Amino acid sequence: MKIALYSLVHDSDTLDIVSRIIAFFSEKDSLIQVEKELLTHFTSTTAKAFESHEDIDASTDVFFAVGGDGTVLRALKYVRESGIPVIGINTGRLGFLATVQPDEVASTLQVIINKNYTTEARSVLEIKTDPPHPELETFPLALNEISIARENTTSMITIHTQVDDAYLNVYWADGLVIATPTGSTGYSLSSGGPIISPESKNVVLTPIAPHNLNARPLVVADDVTIKTHVEGRGESHMISLDARLYSIPMNSSITIKKTSNPMVFIRSNKHSFFDTLRNKLLWGQDKRN
Repeated sequence: MKIALYSLVHDSDTLDIVSRIIAFFSEKDSLIQVEKELLTHFTSTTAKAFESHEDIDASTDVFFAVGGDGTVLRALKYVRESGIPVIGINTGRLGFLATVQPDEVASTLQVIINKNYTTEARSVLEIKTDPPHPELETFPLALNEISIARENTTSMITIHTQVDDAYLNVYWADGLVIATPTGSTGYSLSSGGPIISPESKNVVLTPIAPHNLNARPLVVADDVTIKTHVEGRGESHMISLDARLYSIPMNSSITIKKTSNPMVFIRSNKHSFFDTLRNKLLWGQDKRN
């Protein structure tokens, strides 16, 4: 078996779990690949280092992301559209994406080595701007959401929006979130958007603090192309792809659509999406006392 390991955080709890994973697959004579900075904490291993998606063996069986949901989001940088299955082990807080808890690591590794698991595909968004932005050209993908927001000003921005070739709306707002079902429990949710189950074939457009109160979140099919351009008092505005921020000139043409290849996750049979919602959002729990 071929595995890859990545972690954004390097605290003792996280490093202990990474060490256990390395030891487990070393005993199985597996090919072990570890992100270069993470590997500096493990000097007595024969694991190979990787720095980019190009360094990872294309036939890798499992990509382990050890940390919180932010770590899983950043794993997209390495797996991209390769189809390598990702599993998130939670040493962070929320755990919507990193669903395996530390006390479940041993049993999860056994499930993986026996290949007794299922996978699920999660939609990924891609952005293009005109004029092109060099960094966005290099890595234009987002798993959770692509957000458009004001920059260095308290003034609203004006976001002209089309869905396919149909004019949708002008949003006078602080911004606009275009979220996948995976991202519907993130920034979109905190901005008043709906929760969408991961298998849904949808994208949600959620305005951020809109000036006109009748501007509501809108759910559309995920095969549409969303086009926008932004006007405002400043010379530029912000675009964020998950946690990555970019500044682009006002009136740039922005095109957002779903990629052809999804990000693949290994699904724990112990945790359904609805279990996660109840546990993380405290649904059905009386906290009045």
